[in-house]
Amino acid sequence: MTKILIENGRIIDPANALDAVGSLCIADGQILQVLNPPADFTPDLTINAKGRIVCPGFVDLSARLREPGHGHKGSIKSETQAALSAGVTSLCLPPDTKPCIDSPAVVEYIKDKAEAADYPGVYSIGALTQRLDGTELSSMFALKQAGCIAVSNAHAPLGNLLILRRAMEYAGTHGLLLMYRANEASLSGKGCAHEGAMASRYGLPGIPVAAESIALAQALELAQLTGCRMHVSQISCKQSVIKIQQAKKYGLKVSADVAVHQLHLSETDVLPFDSHYHVLPPFRSEEDSHYLREGLANGTIDAICSDHQPHDLDAKLGAFPETEPGIASLETLLPLALELTRLHRIDLHKVLASLTEKPAAILGLQAGALTPGFSADVCIFDPELAWQVDGQSWRSAGRNTPYWQQTLIGRVTHTLQGGRLLYKFRNR
Repeated sequence: MTKILIENGRIIDPANALDAVGSLCIADGQILQVLNPPADFTPDLTINAKGRIVCPGFVDLSARLREPGHGHKGSIKSETQAALSAGVTSLCLPPDTKPCIDSPAVVEYIKDKAEAADYPGVYSIGALTQRLDGTELSSMFALKQAGCIAVSNAHAPLGNLLILRRAMEYAGTHGLLLMYRANEASLSGKGCAHEGAMASRYGLPGIPVAAESIALAQALELAQLTGCRMHVSQISCKQSVIKIQQAKKYGLKVSADVAVHQLHLSETDVLPFDSHYHVLPPFRSEEDSHYLREGLANGTIDAICSDHQPHDLDAKLGAFPETEPGIASLETLLPLALELTRLHRIDLHKVLASLTEKPAAILGLQAGALTPGFSADVCIFDPELAWQVDGQSWRSAGRNTPYWQQTLIGRVTHTLQGGRLLYKFRNR
């Protein structure tokens, strides 16, 4: 199908300050015209989006696809299918694969796998250090030449601050975005829960807020020293929001994202014997969750990501501290984001901007907007459609979510990537 008409939908495009009922015309894989179709436009396919919202496809700044190296947890094929069902048309793959993304060969392997999965919107994040060992810098220029969109050390700690400084200087020299997960390993240790009332009550090893805030403060100082463009990944606490707000006020080139589940769950929601709540950074206090939402509403936090981490059943069996952290969260991204508008009155346009326009701008991608000439990456969703998280509705290979068997509101009905209709929801 080369020509597609999406009609009668409420088109919301934060990048172009658009919110109106009308039509979207797609031709040759690109956005042709918005609101009013040309008189001579004859579509091959017409989609009636009445009662639904039409917006740019979502851009996810962190989604593990489990290939290469962890095929028992999922695959690029299975997880990109989950992404399409969630309206995600572009996603960033962190470097902690096996082998990690520290060479052009691994980048090429991922490209080939994504092409075979018919999902071209996979963007590799290169390893900051070789083998993610935190000591020797990777060949960032070679990784950029191979197609890496940014560099990061994922969850792996760096040996010392001098290595982080040199990494920032090297990344800045080559115009690479440095994505940083703030965590002082000597303080977090082998913790698995927020250092607070819940961890104390159940004897779980805690991770203090200071493990994140101290690491972030140091990184911000180095970003100012080096002029490096830094993005802070998956912040979790009040102190981080305040520090990023101050850094932006004084002109630092810094941006930040938050995992969607951190905006809703806190330590009071955690069931201490249910490892589906085991995440890093951990769910923190109610006050921290409130500040994260405030930070999103006032623009301190730029983007919402899924922080998708599918696991096999064995990874979540055992005592809470012994299980592997992470949630399979691609498919709950939209309903949890919409819940912010219903429960916490965050403006819908701001929520959608944090999933589309803003992450695309952070990465420098021509995406996240319905601008004529842009690739036709489009999400159509029903904001009122209730659905149950279960085996019939779920596409990810990982079922490790605290929302299993729960009813959520808001469902993607169609996803187009490059002008191709790749997902259509079929109600039971």
